[in-house]
Formats: sequence, structure tokens, C-alpha cells
Amino acid sequence: MQKKWLKGMAAVMAAAALAGAFAGCGGDKKAAASGAAGGQTVKLGFVTAYTGPGAAYGQAMKDGVDLAVEEINKDPNTKVKIDLKTYDTKLNKSEAINAFKKCIEQDKVLAIEGPMTSGEMFAAGPIAQQSKVVAFGTGTTATGITDIGDYIFRNAIPGKLAIPVTLKKAHDKLGFKKVAVLYSNNNDQMVRENDIYQEELKKMGVEIVATETFADKDTDFSAQLTKIQAANPDVIAVAGLYQEGALIAKKAREMGMNQPIIGNNGFNSPAYIQQAGDAANGTLVATPWNPERKTDKAQNFRKAFVAKYGHEPDQFAAQAYDAMYVIHQAVEQSGTTTDRKKFRDTLANIKNFEGATGKFEFDQNRDPKMDLDVLEVKDGKWVPFA
Repeated sequence: MQKKWLKGMAAVMAAAALAGAFAGCGGDKKAAASGAAGGQTVKLGFVTAYTGPGAAYGQAMKDGVDLAVEEINKDPNTKVKIDLKTYDTKLNKSEAINAFKKCIEQDKVLAIEGPMTSGEMFAAGPIAQQSKVVAFGTGTTATGITDIGDYIFRNAIPGKLAIPVTLKKAHDKLGFKKVAVLYSNNNDQMVRENDIYQEELKKMGVEIVATETFADKDTDFSAQLTKIQAANPDVIAVAGLYQEGALIAKKAREMGMNQPIIGNNGFNSPAYIQQAGDAANGTLVATPWNPERKTDKAQNFRKAFVAKYGHEPDQFAAQAYDAMYVIHQAVEQSGTTTDRKKFRDTLANIKNFEGATGKFEFDQNRDPKMDLDVLEVKDGKWVPFA
């Protein structure tokens, strides 16, 4: 009797085990089918500075990237979804280096969008280059960025392209003959952009009547502007970030200096106008982002951005948004989520991309090839410089 009972129990347990096995197989197939329907996922890094000094730039970039990733991952035509690993450098070179190491060694990302500034890229870029991981800068405008190596890309418009455009268009309209230059001498990017101002103005035959320096985080520009006022320039050219740029503009206007101000890429933020107020009027910059561009890509981005964040996008949001789309296009075209060299080679050969900032491709140095608009601040808004 006991033997029969044991045999019966064994049969029941075997049947239960078999049923469980089939149930498990069914579950695995369901999960596999679900995974296949969802497609592949690629790990990408995003390194910027959305707190600390310059946070207005970094937050704008983060907003643009987050919007792009959201759109890409919701698009039914997307073949490869994005798993984004975001790091905040607080505009600190050591933090940028650490973020790159985490992205590459810990997260095993295919590529990194960032870091935010030229100084951070000069510090962290060599790590990406040594590891053969693409680092794609959207705010890295200094001369020599892509000289770090063949895995360093940018859609940030280098000063060597943007500043000559601003100077030429301003000179064609205003006919200035004398210029004073101010630049931040403890900022890698601004030191190089001062060199560009000096070279271009000399080529144009324009007299540089004064060159004055300041440092990032300075708040008093009275001494420099007193010297500039005595030199009586027709135009003031500044290489700096928006915080110092706004203070310079306000002080100059307080001193009765109403000359046009030619800014660099650091001025391309609503924060400049917010902080400078009416003193911002008459400021000129070159930029790939024109909010009045009448293309579907530009206006769809603008509408989606305003709907999500409740305010207008700036150049940094638009460039970061476009950069993520360019990176994603290269991922899908390359057919890989892990082969960093194949991805890099595909990215380098992206052609005829059109984004919010217009048509774009890389030149042989992995710098952007695209058209720029010159904008002017009028009545508290950036408008095309007629």
C-alpha cells in the first residue's frame, strides 16, 4: 500500500514538474516575444553641467536631450531605443573626467554626448579617445577640440566659424572702424576666442583700440570699461559666458556706453537677456538656432519643447536635441549597439541630416558644416539681424 502511495505521489510530482516546465517555457517565449517586439536598446552617456556655474546652458542641454530621447523611444518606427546614463559635472573638470570613466567603464556606453564646455572636453576628451569611445560636444566651441583625436565630434559651432560670421555681417551693416575687446583669461575657450577676434579684426583692417581681461565669476568691470570708454570704440566685442556678459552690458550702459556689443557663443542663452535686461539690446551673436526658421523640424521642435517645459528653447537646447538625433541615426545605420568603431565610422559619414538647427554634416575634422544666422537683441528678444 505504501509503495503504491509513493508511486502515486511521484507521478503527481512529475506531472506537476512537467506542467511547471511547460509553463516556464511559455513564459520565456512570451518574454522573448515581448523583447523582440520592443527591439534593441543602446546605452548612451550624457554628460553636462545642469547645476553650478553655467547651469542655464547645461539645463537647456538636458531639456533638449531628454525631449529627444522621449520622442525617439516613443516613435513606433524606432528600431533601437535609448537607455540614457546622465551625469552632472557641475562645470568641474574632475567631475567631467569621473563621469566619462563611469560611462565607459561602468555603464559600458556606446557613445557619450558631452561634456558641456571646451575646458571639460580638453580634460575628459582624452579618456574617450584612449578608450575609443565617441564624445560628441554640443557646447565645445574652442579651437583644437577635435584635434584631441578621431573619436571627438561636435555640432557646437567653433568660434573660428561663428565669430568671423558675426564680425562680417556687423561690419557690412554698421561699418565700424574701431573695436575694443574683453575676454575671460581663465577660461580655455575664451582665451582662444580672443585670438580669433584679434586675427579677424586685423584681417578686416579694423583698429583694436583696447584689449581688456577679466575672469569667470568676476562681478566688477568698472576698471576695464573705464579704459575702454576712454578709447572710444565703435563696437565692443566680448568673449565670455552669459553671467559676466550680462554684467558687462549693464555696466557699460550705466556708464553711457551705447555701442553695439558683439558676443560669442556664451551669449546664446535667454539667461543673458534675463540678467542684462534692457542693457542687452544691441547685442549681436551668430547661431545655428533661429526660432523664426520656417521649417517643419524647427517649428515641431519648438512646439514640443514649449509644450513640455513651458518656455522657449535656446541654441543649447536645440543643438543638444539635434545631437541626440544624429547619434541615434548613426546607431541605427551602423546596425550595432556595441561596436564602437563601426558606430564611430558611421557617425563620421552622416550626410544630409536636417534637424531643428537646419541641415548638418561633419567636415573632415568632425566639425559641423552648417549655415549660421546672426541675431540681435531687440526689446528683450533675439531677432534676425537685418
